[in-house]
Amino acid sequence: MKLLIVEDDRGLADGITFSMERDGHTVFAAGTIADARRVFEKERPDAVLLDLNLPDGDGMDFCREIRAVSRTPILMLTARDMETDEVQGLLSGADDYLTKPFSLAVLKARLDAVLRRSAGGMDEDRLRSAGNFSEAKKNCPQNIPGSDVLNVGEIRLLPGSVKVFRGEKEIECSATEFRLLYYLMENCGQVLLKEQILAHVWDHTGSFVDENTLQVTVRRLRRKLEDDPARPQYIQTVRGMGYILREAK
Repeated sequence: MKLLIVEDDRGLADGITFSMERDGHTVFAAGTIADARRVFEKERPDAVLLDLNLPDGDGMDFCREIRAVSRTPILMLTARDMETDEVQGLLSGADDYLTKPFSLAVLKARLDAVLRRSAGGMDEDRLRSAGNFSEAKKNCPQNIPGSDVLNVGEIRLLPGSVKVFRGEKEIECSATEFRLLYYLMENCGQVLLKEQILAHVWDHTGSFVDENTLQVTVRRLRRKLEDDPARPQYIQTVRGMGYILREAK
């Protein structure tokens, strides 16, 4: 595996590099975004370990650059430990977020998990069996990952400021509700399997969750976004599979 480490702490970068090379990986290290950009374009690594506080900019901006052209797995490494920082890191396109200090064992476990999820992809056969999948996707607004605003019907989500509106009214959401809604809106018109949602929204924390956790969070979002939560127009259940976000009629 080719691994790009973007970290200006030379000691930390050298330690990770030594351990990863000992495991048989090819490692490229960069201490600035400019260097990282050159290495990424030339080597096309299989995964990126990305610090946020870099001498020539914010790692979140570089994360968005990568996401605009590639689905390469990205694991953020940072000393920022506020929940809002974690949310913004994930919404900028990172697959996981690890707060310093951390052990190499935890780093490798998180990286392995990110790579497994990336390699797994979507089960296209199950998705296509969902009936109106193709038609729903055609009729749904195109939301671009990393853009400033996502819009579906009256719902507007602002990743940068971590805010949600329905019409002109701001909707108060927890961090988990925000991550779930963002994931659904980013994939508007697509059936998301329960396993996909659990892995994307919860598993980056390393916490065990079950389907009931997902159902409860969906129920709370429906209460906040739907005219009639019992007959949802936006977040709809696809029986036996998962959920789909559609533009309300």
